[in-house]
Amino acid sequence: MFSKETYISRREQLRKDVKHGLIIIQGNNEASFNYPSNTYRFRQDSTFLYFFGLQREDLIGVLDCDSGEDWIYANDYDLDDIIWMGNLPSVKELAASVGVANSAPKAALTDVVNKAIGAGRKIHYLPPYRMKNMMELSNLLGINTSHVNRYASLELIHACVKQRSIKSAEEIAEIEKAIATAYEMHTTAMKMAMPGRYEYELAGAMEGIALAHGGPVSFPIIMTINGQTLHNHNHSNQLKVGRMLVMDAGCETAMNYCSDITRSVPVGGKFDARQKAIYEIVLAANMEVIRLTKPGITYKEIHTQMSKILAQGYKDLNILKGNVDDIVANGAHSILMPHGLGHMMGLDVHDMENYGEINVGYDDETIRSEQFGLGFLRLGRKLQPGFVMTDEPGCYFIPALIDKWHKDGTNAEFINFDELEKYKDFGGIRIEDDLLVTETGCQVLGKPIPKTVAEIEETMAQ
Repeated sequence: MFSKETYISRREQLRKDVKHGLIIIQGNNEASFNYPSNTYRFRQDSTFLYFFGLQREDLIGVLDCDSGEDWIYANDYDLDDIIWMGNLPSVKELAASVGVANSAPKAALTDVVNKAIGAGRKIHYLPPYRMKNMMELSNLLGINTSHVNRYASLELIHACVKQRSIKSAEEIAEIEKAIATAYEMHTTAMKMAMPGRYEYELAGAMEGIALAHGGPVSFPIIMTINGQTLHNHNHSNQLKVGRMLVMDAGCETAMNYCSDITRSVPVGGKFDARQKAIYEIVLAANMEVIRLTKPGITYKEIHTQMSKILAQGYKDLNILKGNVDDIVANGAHSILMPHGLGHMMGLDVHDMENYGEINVGYDDETIRSEQFGLGFLRLGRKLQPGFVMTDEPGCYFIPALIDKWHKDGTNAEFINFDELEKYKDFGGIRIEDDLLVTETGCQVLGKPIPKTVAEIEETMAQ
């Protein structure tokens, strides 16, 4: 945990921003995966971690905006629990460790909520993403389970996004710890990416490194020679020369701050001419994002400028044709990059997206596009110092998409489908870094992970 003063300060700011009413922040519970006592690894809710810092299951935090009081509602462990898990701190002790003076059993919260509702006070809560928490709120508030998310507090969502979007120095340090582990994960996998191995060997080595550094992976590893599938979690393929290997992986620290890095490497350690040509285009786009990123510009604008780098590169290879501005304006380049440039990152690898992607990535000034490709951009709004987000352009030759656009004549004036046909066996490439917006520009966080053609070939040769 950070110091208790950190959590006290965060809660005080939240109360100021929400202004009135009672704020309920639920922690997570244990979740079974094949029978009741065999549970998934416990992962605390990130909002609860941000404001209360406690890793124990089955806790509820309450902030009273009017009285200024904080409470933890939870039940102490009984003797049976202690037999299996050892001596554990009481709820009162846990609460005190993060500067919360008040605690009570969970059952006591029902009366508190009923009195608040009876007094006409607003109850603020976030949209739950786990059914058990949804049912708990349903019972507390007397709302049909299917309507719980409908009444989530926009004031609370906006206040949480406002605070959590700006990362403090101690948060940046945690994220850089996660990237340091990702460095070891990715460079190890690069050296293993030789013909004859299987994807699961590399994915397993990566996950083992994450666990050995105190945290799990921050999302299921993407490790595939079929990089044309954007989120490919199948790891059954044998590595073969001539294939690009997309490795998208990160980890969490013991405090649950995340990293998210992608590198794409040629199986065997040497780029062939075709691989190198496509890779250099994607790398140029990645570097253009770093050059452009600064406070005051929207990430939507940066996505558009980055897209022009991609479009020009594909035009030079005769895959696309026509004016580059027109190619991008019409979304023709999105046949090769049907996703957005990046997303916020912090305590969640897609930070705060449980609040609703539109509430995190957009605002009244920046409206989400409906265009194919650009419409999938998770973060579009104006950048501020302290934002941490991913920079992850890619190129994907997706046969089904190519065939569909060819058949329908989609953007035919900008696409040389005969030339594009030659790349349907290529797979994909993605290059991803984690960026911090500074006062004057941006910083690529963490120890530099091999990214240029020369750096990757040198690392793989080891």
